[in-house]
Amino acid sequence: MAVDYTVIVLYLAGMLAMGWWGMRRARSKSEFLVAGRRLGPTMYSGTMAAIVLGGASTIGGVGLGYRYGLSGAWMVFTIGLGLLALSVFFSARIARLKVYTVSEMLDLRYGGRAGVISGLVMWAYTLMLAVTSTIAYATIFDVLFDMNRTLAIVLGGSIVVAYSTLGGMWSITLTDMVQFVVKTVGVLLLLLPIAVVKAGGFGEMRDALPTSYFDPLGIGGETIFTYVLIYTFGMLIGQDIWQRVFTARSDRTAKWGGTVAGTYCLAYALAGAVIGTAAKVLFPDLANADDAFATVVKEELPLGVRGLVLAAALAAVMSTSSGALIACATVANNDIWSRLRGRTADGDHDEVRGNRAFILVMGLAVIATAIALNNVVEALTVAYNLLVGGLLVPILGGLLWRRGTAQGALASVVVGGLAVIGLMASYGILANEPVYYGLLSSLAAYVAVSLATPATDAAVLDAWRERLAGRTPELVTEPVPTHQ
Repeated sequence: MAVDYTVIVLYLAGMLAMGWWGMRRARSKSEFLVAGRRLGPTMYSGTMAAIVLGGASTIGGVGLGYRYGLSGAWMVFTIGLGLLALSVFFSARIARLKVYTVSEMLDLRYGGRAGVISGLVMWAYTLMLAVTSTIAYATIFDVLFDMNRTLAIVLGGSIVVAYSTLGGMWSITLTDMVQFVVKTVGVLLLLLPIAVVKAGGFGEMRDALPTSYFDPLGIGGETIFTYVLIYTFGMLIGQDIWQRVFTARSDRTAKWGGTVAGTYCLAYALAGAVIGTAAKVLFPDLANADDAFATVVKEELPLGVRGLVLAAALAAVMSTSSGALIACATVANNDIWSRLRGRTADGDHDEVRGNRAFILVMGLAVIATAIALNNVVEALTVAYNLLVGGLLVPILGGLLWRRGTAQGALASVVVGGLAVIGLMASYGILANEPVYYGLLSSLAAYVAVSLATPATDAAVLDAWRERLAGRTPELVTEPVPTHQ
């Protein structure tokens, strides 16, 4: 195992080194939170793919393949569909807004009265998303070092908090690009073919497993519909995803770079399901399907390769964790704390220092919450139910429906959010009903209240259209070299 340990330790040390390098670049709010809005298509595509494909997509995707076969790809597949939809239909307009958070977009569209409440919902979502990624460290470090769960969470979480706090989005972008390469090599180029060969090839896999394992819809139509509702629509509105869109150098980069990343997600989804199917042939009696990834890696891969593939799993977890962490801190500082205080930071330097402090505080909160929770699926479900049930309608409504009003948006957030919380308490966290009925109640409240209240002021809508068209640029005086 010495070779594997060396690979992992070098990888973790590299992440910290990039955090230190990123600290030297992140000297303004724009640099710290959105990498100066100047990523070219190569870096944008790689980092976008890295953030959406986290531990749930890698370890969980293989686990679904173990349970359901090829149809287990649907969860990650719907994530890729969401990213494609965001990139093709919305990302160019989002990039032209030149804002930092989703709540700032709502304020621009509705006239400055939606920020704190929508910020609280988005903060809860990003916090739980960061927590789910942090919990996943326990699985990986247990395979690597037979490490105590709490210690594993503290170790993995501390590394992410350290490089995120040091360099903000620049550090996260650099580490995500490395993580994208490591995931591609480790999962697609190494683990996938090795697992299939070890299982005897597709012919042997078909003979060994029920035909349902090769049915594209074997996981069930209702499950697929729920995945679309939660993950596809969730990709359209999450702060962690939008904050990456804000890093694009141009709206063209956001559109086409995101399209490439979404297509990559579709391939990654199929790869995870195939690996899980192969694991079912190799290890048919695992007690927990989510152990399939670690078991195949531990039992079937040679030295060195095993370390690289485990580094790929670690990369998947870290990329999502760091992206969710900076999103959580950005929302907490810019949308909640600054608004409650009734003012913004006094200058660029104070903005960097304040956001850096919030990343550190939120990071400690994420680690503590991850230690207290055990169920990753429940935490992730709570996050996406709140996001979709509370914010999908006012965000898409603001982009697509001119008649939507600030009062309608606030009613939609409150009614949808409370409905989701109440229904989860009644039906259970993992039930489908909370997001179904929460979303319908949010839509009903938005339409009814918007039609019952005066239309949004024409001056607000004119300013909104100018911003969407990119004719109201952010006030930036620093040089803007490009990065590929």
